[in-house]
Amino acid sequence: MKVNDDMNKEAVIFNIQRYSLHDGGGIRTMVFFKGCPFRCPWCSNPESLSTDVQIMKRESICMCCSAPDCMSCKNTPDECPTGAIEKIGEKMNTDRIISEIKKDVVFYESSGGGVTVSGGECLLQQEAVYELLERCKNLGIETAMETTAAVTIKDMNKLCDYVDKFLIDFKIIDRKKSMEIIGLDTDILKKQFEKIISRGKKVIPRIPLIPGFTAEEKNINSIIEYLKPFCERGEIQEVHLLPFHQMGSGKYKSLGMEYSMEKNPEMSDEEAYIIEEKFRKNNIKTVLRGD
Repeated sequence: MKVNDDMNKEAVIFNIQRYSLHDGGGIRTMVFFKGCPFRCPWCSNPESLSTDVQIMKRESICMCCSAPDCMSCKNTPDECPTGAIEKIGEKMNTDRIISEIKKDVVFYESSGGGVTVSGGECLLQQEAVYELLERCKNLGIETAMETTAAVTIKDMNKLCDYVDKFLIDFKIIDRKKSMEIIGLDTDILKKQFEKIISRGKKVIPRIPLIPGFTAEEKNINSIIEYLKPFCERGEIQEVHLLPFHQMGSGKYKSLGMEYSMEKNPEMSDEEAYIIEEKFRKNNIKTVLRGD
């Protein structure tokens, strides 16, 4: 694939996480694209939801040097002496992102790693994602994508050409419930999931285990019923189960957002093992807490 000289699109990025050991295998560079059309009540990355650049205020490291509390402080991120006030999101062109990625090439080669694009929902900024992935492929870098696969994919052939591995979320599989709670159309998810599978791509379904939502017995059974034929045909090798945690809860307050799951308990190991056993009884290999 030949790269055009004028390929240097801009995207809103909220994090480039180097030396990541998850989300695709080996040592990876994670590129997080900002913006998501869905609203999962349990989202652990609320800073990823809006495509706008935002200000996050962290009370835990605030000195109250110019205001009685962090949330009322009027300082800019550049003026904050402790970094308690942080700008979330930045417009970055492909050249700049690639320059960060290149710093880790030696790690990809030694570990079987590569680059993973994520979000939010990275496919909201689809053209920029395609361009970045194409550049990575031309550099011989293995690529992965974390996605809901539930937004309109403009060019499925191009996407499958540029992505080596897909990590696709399965949440609430009942279409009506999913639309009501998350705003995600599972008919679109299934259609595009099956198209990606038909291209022979490596796909890992990932299921967040959220008590009261995705971890309900009926939902788990329905997901197993849907995925089982793909596993029996060898089109899916494993499924990742991600138990609910509260690690992102503090971000909501820092962004001035409400968090409806604050009082929900984290999933216990015992609860997670019971769900994992359901998959195993159906001969579906699982990885608990992802890779």
